[in-house]
Amino acid sequence: MKLTGLIAWLLSIISFQAFSQTTLIVSPPPPFLTNNQRLFLATDFNDWEPGDLQYELHQQADRSYILTLPQPPTQFEYKITQGSWDLIEGRPDGTPIKNRQYIRTTEQPVDTIRIRLAGWEYKPTYRFVVTNLPENTPKDAQIYITGNFNNWNPGMEDYRLRKQMDNTYRVTVVSDLDRLEYKFTRGDWNSVEGKLNGKALPNRILETDDRDQIERIPIEILSWEDFSSTFNFFSIYDLLLLFSSFQCILLIIAIPSMQDYNRRANYWLVISISLIAAMVFLHVIGSYRDVAQSNTKLLLLPDFTMFLYAPLFYFYLKNLLFKTPGLPKHWWRHFILPALQVVLYLPYFLMEHKELQILIVNKDPAMYMLFISVGFAGLLSNTYYWFLCRRTMQTYEKEYTTLASTEQNIQYLGTVMVIQAACLLIWLTAGGLMVFNHFEISNNYSSFETSVDTIWLAFSLIPYFLGYFAIHQPEIFKIPHKETVGLFNKPISEPPTLPLTPTTADDNKDKEFEILWQEWQHKIEKFMATEKPHHNPGLTLGALAERLHIQPHQLSRIINEGYQKNFFDFINGHRIEDFKIQYEDPKNKHFTMLAIAFEVGFNSKTAFNRAFKKISGSTPREYFYDSRVED
Repeated sequence: MKLTGLIAWLLSIISFQAFSQTTLIVSPPPPFLTNNQRLFLATDFNDWEPGDLQYELHQQADRSYILTLPQPPTQFEYKITQGSWDLIEGRPDGTPIKNRQYIRTTEQPVDTIRIRLAGWEYKPTYRFVVTNLPENTPKDAQIYITGNFNNWNPGMEDYRLRKQMDNTYRVTVVSDLDRLEYKFTRGDWNSVEGKLNGKALPNRILETDDRDQIERIPIEILSWEDFSSTFNFFSIYDLLLLFSSFQCILLIIAIPSMQDYNRRANYWLVISISLIAAMVFLHVIGSYRDVAQSNTKLLLLPDFTMFLYAPLFYFYLKNLLFKTPGLPKHWWRHFILPALQVVLYLPYFLMEHKELQILIVNKDPAMYMLFISVGFAGLLSNTYYWFLCRRTMQTYEKEYTTLASTEQNIQYLGTVMVIQAACLLIWLTAGGLMVFNHFEISNNYSSFETSVDTIWLAFSLIPYFLGYFAIHQPEIFKIPHKETVGLFNKPISEPPTLPLTPTTADDNKDKEFEILWQEWQHKIEKFMATEKPHHNPGLTLGALAERLHIQPHQLSRIINEGYQKNFFDFINGHRIEDFKIQYEDPKNKHFTMLAIAFEVGFNSKTAFNRAFKKISGSTPREYFYDSRVED
């Protein structure tokens, strides 16, 4: 009896286990849409996971697929997939079907579910064909495609490319995304494709344009980031930027030791050149793969150039052209925007490197919106400073002619301003391209990168001009500091509007000037004729007033109102008249025009020719009708 009871008990257990198991059998399915020929069960008791390996159906010899469920619920809903929701069963015409249902009862126990797939739910299909691989690609390498359609999984088997008889590699991607972003890898992010020079390649982008499918998308993989040599990495562009950075270092050393003029201005120049050197170097090194992966935060540092360089250059300009105090008034206001940028970037500097890398790779909307906003704020800030520097130079060019008699060689500043203007225009173009790319209006990322590279290349040229002239430039004549110089102020030299009706104060001023004019006119003309102070190239209004024993403002008024000239034209007029006399003197026949021009006080051929034509109305050769042999 005991033996019989034991056998009955075992049979009941076996029958219960058999009863609790359910087997799914999928008859040979219709042709697969991709190279992937795996089937999965997605059901409500596995949270509708479309590619759960525990619920993968296994292919049999007769091409059917089988999955045994040990103890499934008595009732559940399910569908058959190929591993993702882009590849799920449907009707023959591609339209979707409702979820399948399974219900098991004790009266009708069903332990086998037979399924016949009618078709696949239609999704847009894209077939990528890699026609060319880098020569250093390992022969046994497995090539994968990854993108926003598979959550950027770099080594997903379903997206492995298959080699064809024509030596191409092919893969099919099914996705209903309006915009595909993708890259090719050899199985992980350390072996991702790169540019021809080995640098990081931006995401490839495919705009679907509502097309149902693209039968052939040809692809050429140019390089692998992990197989790029140092020589390939450093392109001509990189070498030019690095050379500029090292040139800046030499200038930082040379300017303080070789140039004693304009010392205060050169202090600001050295700071601005140091900024250029550091940021250009970081821009180049930050694009190097190993550095970018190990120190991702370095990629953010060059952005601070947008708000730091412009005020530093403005301080240099002010100290070069004006007699300024130690620090500009309200100097701290110029660094509010850089401080605000630090606050905005601080969360990213406090992140883990890996977290920041994911945000950059996935083009986090919040991060990129911040970059766009900071970029346009930087463009507006630099444009403001450009016009402010231009206004400062215009003010100086108007003012120095009332105080100095020699042309100031500041043409190189004009060249720098042209370079800066070009950078601003390219910056504006790059900003527009970035906005279009971010909002998926058009795919212009390569053009955006080219624009950014061009800005950095043009920006790196500035130290060549500033450094060269800082070393070789004689001291610039500085005019008194003008607090009113600003972008929205009226020109300094612009006289106040006079009332239309004469007043008693005006009459008194006229009488005062008449007395001053009668007292000093003859003295000044006699002094100029006998002492010839204009032969001194560096003659200034203050120096001449000191020799005449008259107040500078009185001498300036006599020249402006009496001779109807500014100080610059007054002195150059005497130089031109003196030149004419000496040139006609037979004793000077063996001298060239330029030698005589230097003798009478001009400091350059250009200044002499310009002054002669302005005063005489013709060039020196036209005026004298003949020429002498020039050296």
